[in-house]
Amino acid sequence: MQNQINGLSKARLGGLALCAGLVVLPWQTVQAQAVQVVKIGHVGPVSGAQAHFGRDNENGARMAIEEINAQNLVIGGKKIRFELQAEDDAADPKQATTVAQKLCDSQVAGVVGHLNSGTSIPASKIYNDCGIPHITGSSTNPDLTKPGYKTTFRLIANDNDLGASLASYAADHLKLKRVAIIDDRTAYGQGVAKVFKRVALEKGMTVVDQEYTTDKATDFMAILTAIKAKNPDAIFFGGMDPQAGPMLRQMAQLGLTQVKYFGGDGLCTAQLPNLADHVKTLDNVVCAEGGAAPAKLTGFAAWRKRYDAKYPNQFQIYSPYTYDATFVLVDAMKRANSVDPKIYTAKIASTQYQGLTGSIAFEPNGELKHPATTLSIYRDGKKQVVN
Repeated sequence: MQNQINGLSKARLGGLALCAGLVVLPWQTVQAQAVQVVKIGHVGPVSGAQAHFGRDNENGARMAIEEINAQNLVIGGKKIRFELQAEDDAADPKQATTVAQKLCDSQVAGVVGHLNSGTSIPASKIYNDCGIPHITGSSTNPDLTKPGYKTTFRLIANDNDLGASLASYAADHLKLKRVAIIDDRTAYGQGVAKVFKRVALEKGMTVVDQEYTTDKATDFMAILTAIKAKNPDAIFFGGMDPQAGPMLRQMAQLGLTQVKYFGGDGLCTAQLPNLADHVKTLDNVVCAEGGAAPAKLTGFAAWRKRYDAKYPNQFQIYSPYTYDATFVLVDAMKRANSVDPKIYTAKIASTQYQGLTGSIAFEPNGELKHPATTLSIYRDGKKQVVN
């Protein structure tokens, strides 16, 4: 009899436990539904010759997402969990527009990117047409903001600042007179070269030659031989480090070891010494980056330590800017109390955010207010700030 009672009690207890389970499960479902997943897109070249830039940019955005999620934000009455939808545009304008449309179709809340001006410019129209804001932390061609899209923002100095600062340094500080110019025919390369040339001429310098290459080239001997015959004091290159490295090696082979070598942020990387095989001409490089020098950024040392722990040997240039760009998107959502791009995009224009890269606010056309520019040289294979 006792065994029957015990068996009955166990059966009833099992039934009660099952009922309790049935009660808990709907509650758990409600709780899960209360968390809203919000996707933020990131686009950069994570394949091809510029993949080191793309990975670095993606890392910055991913770090920001992780730190934002740790805050357990509630926006519009819902707990928000952000996810990064990372895409590869391979630094190709056509692929960039395909990816931009994919992000629109995925209904991401905002986009961080693209890396290159040549990809950001065509993608910006697509984002504008589907009403999604995008913030680039690396595209510098001034043409990006000329259409006046209310969805386009730049978190870094543009080529007007980079090219002008380099030309002024060449003429005023180094007292150079004769310069040859090469660009890679991309929107970025042409843009920064155009500004450098204009300011160099205004400063009384002579442009002795102007040559063109591509962002896929590795052999520059014919171009450099033609330039060598013009006896320049300096060469300006509008392009990225996958081309700048071989170009510096070939300059050394041709004996152009006394010629200064100028370029924008595309070649101003930690990777450049390796790409150039640490040749003597590396000592002649002067490059410009948008933004203040890391030593001047509050909190950068601690941030870089966290970055290096997560992504060893991957830091290049722009990850602090993609990190900040992600926070700026979320800051606008918080101020609008909405993750809907139709509602919160307008709040980006009124941003007053103190980020890792400095104080962030935008001009009416989406350009960064008061952008800083940093000039660097290379000594013993490492960048050194000169301004």
